[in-house]
Amino acid sequence: MVLSATEHLHPAASGLDTLPGIAVLGHLLAAQAQALQVVGQALPQIEQGAALMAAALQGQGRLIYAGAGSSALMAVSDGLELGGTFGVPADRVLLRMAGGLPVDARMPGDTEDDAQDGTRAAVGLGAGDVVIAVAASGRTPYALAVAKAARAQGAQVIAVANVAGAALFDHADVVICLRTPPEVIAGSTRMGAGTAQKVALNMMSTLMGIRLGQVHDGMMVGLVADNEKLRARAAGMVAQIAGVEATVAASALAAAEGAVKPAVLIALGQAPDAARAILRETKGNLRAAIARGHKNGI
Repeated sequence: MVLSATEHLHPAASGLDTLPGIAVLGHLLAAQAQALQVVGQALPQIEQGAALMAAALQGQGRLIYAGAGSSALMAVSDGLELGGTFGVPADRVLLRMAGGLPVDARMPGDTEDDAQDGTRAAVGLGAGDVVIAVAASGRTPYALAVAKAARAQGAQVIAVANVAGAALFDHADVVICLRTPPEVIAGSTRMGAGTAQKVALNMMSTLMGIRLGQVHDGMMVGLVADNEKLRARAAGMVAQIAGVEATVAASALAAAEGAVKPAVLIALGQAPDAARAILRETKGNLRAAIARGHKNGI
């Protein structure tokens, strides 16, 4: 079997275990920095992926993160953040990991070879859905099966891999190739490859959130304020955007049941029902909603 590029030896690997700790850490850090550099080469494809994701959520579709091992952990961590950061409903994001999501530190390696499980993971997917399939080698049987089955059922697929010409790309609508160098610890793709995957996924989902109107001047106006820290952040955003005092912002947030976007409009003078109606008309885009309110003399 021909080794994947992710299994090759790094030039700094020779004698690594004989070096002082600081020297080892220096090599590891340098390799992480090298891995990050390749993400910039995939910006056009990351933008395309973000557009597919935004379109899915603007319609009736769902986002499905799928993978095995370390790649799945990178994918799952991104998917889990979408609710708190951008207010994406939990039922619009599905998480698919070979062998199931871990409940302790055991993560068996053999599950990534279960193509049948990958096919089962795609049951029920279809037109309007977008699968984000992640595999460092680009040939993991589970990830391949999810992507192939999902696409056959009408879903669109964003494939993320760290090897040029990866088999996973054959089943993708958007190809994100993060051609990271060999790992300092050969094959340990939780390192450079995982770092590049995490950054690319974070960037893609963040651009998606911006395109959905969930970010205003760098503020996450679509967040779910379900703890003290986030409630304080939400009040600060309302005060900043609406240009009102903290007491007015707090009152507007209460009237909006904690939702930042309608609270901003309420703080600007809209009645709660009118604020929600304007947001529906502007598809949740706060900037457009504020402009609509100003046009109406508020």
